[in-house]
Amino acid sequence: MIVHWPKVFLLAAGAFFIALMCVLFPGGSWGKDNTIFQQFTQHISRQIHKDKQAFVQANTCVSWFYKAGKTPPPTAQGIVWTPASSSQLEVDCLRNYPSGMDDARNDLAKTQGLLSVSLTFYEFALVADRNDDAIYSPIELQDLLRSLTLSYHDAEPTLKQVAALTERFDSWYRDRNMDALMQGMSDLYERGYRVTPSDRVELDRVMG
Repeated sequence: MIVHWPKVFLLAAGAFFIALMCVLFPGGSWGKDNTIFQQFTQHISRQIHKDKQAFVQANTCVSWFYKAGKTPPPTAQGIVWTPASSSQLEVDCLRNYPSGMDDARNDLAKTQGLLSVSLTFYEFALVADRNDDAIYSPIELQDLLRSLTLSYHDAEPTLKQVAALTERFDSWYRDRNMDALMQGMSDLYERGYRVTPSDRVELDRVMG
């Protein structure tokens, strides 16, 4: 037997469902966690790309200065680069590092340190996504924020939570605050979070 429900009943049921979703997920939170993960990781990824370019420039010029001085270059740092033509490389290196080798080596150390921070922060963001679904669940988001010494309020707008995360990254990145970052990672590990095979694949991708 087919039951024909009155339209009024169906409308009431629909209204109840919407109200229930608003109570369970205030502020539209059922769709915001994917946005938070995507925007946070993309923000870090853009910085990684810049850091890799800066590192490549410094590493290439250190190698060029060694060769120009007839000294064997040091071992490569694990990032592949394609140098410019010899004449253009000379122009670029002398322009960017007018004091020669010392300038280039100092910049190499600086860029390597910054790249380490951005890559470690990216790993941190991946680890916080415990089940690798590219979405921060409410519990994951709460753990992530608190491990970064940020407050968690579920009713906060998505953009405000994204801003809090990206601003924390920018601040610790500028200060090269690896100690605070590793403490945050330790907090996640104490809660049972771990680097997964999926995380390692993604890290290899951004490092390549």
